[in-house]
Amino acid sequence: MPKIHAATVADHRSRQRAALLDAARALLAEGDASKVTFAEVARRTGLARNSVYKYFPDRAHLLTEVVREAAPHWTERIRTALAAAGDSPEDRVAAHVTAQLEMVRDGEHRIARATADAQDAAALRAGAEAAHRALLDPLVGALAELGDEAPLMTARLLQGFVNAATTALESGADYAAVADRTVRLTVAALRGLAPLPRADR
Repeated sequence: MPKIHAATVADHRSRQRAALLDAARALLAEGDASKVTFAEVARRTGLARNSVYKYFPDRAHLLTEVVREAAPHWTERIRTALAAAGDSPEDRVAAHVTAQLEMVRDGEHRIARATADAQDAAALRAGAEAAHRALLDPLVGALAELGDEAPLMTARLLQGFVNAATTALESGADYAAVADRTVRLTVAALRGLAPLPRADR
């Protein structure tokens, strides 16, 4: 990789840090956190191994930062899907589920999943759990707008379908079949909550 050029030292450092995070993210997306070593990250960015320590004190900080920076992108992807779905409760829940399963299909989920299984499990699991909580925020907000008196509880329960679907996809199940059934199950569960308004009322 060629050297990174920038107008200022601060800009140069910012770009090198971003390059290191990109390299670690790519390694995590392959599904094995053990591959994320300072030596490999340095090799992929064209830096000396010791240079990585200028940006991250240890491997745990590097991995946690990858998850922290990825979470807003995941949340924004879901918010965009919800916004495009309109006001129908069923459509918004379906959009939330579909957006998450698409990220699983695209390998995004491996980032948080890989860090949770790493040797630095305690610190990294906290980062992954925070990212997963952030993913629920758009759904919680949508449920609250729809009149759900316990939107966080409902969101967590509906998320159970997504978690089960994720496990199925990671085991090699067909994406289209799993996504279709998961959407239908979550929408049916939402319809079981009588107080929530229906789009046709």
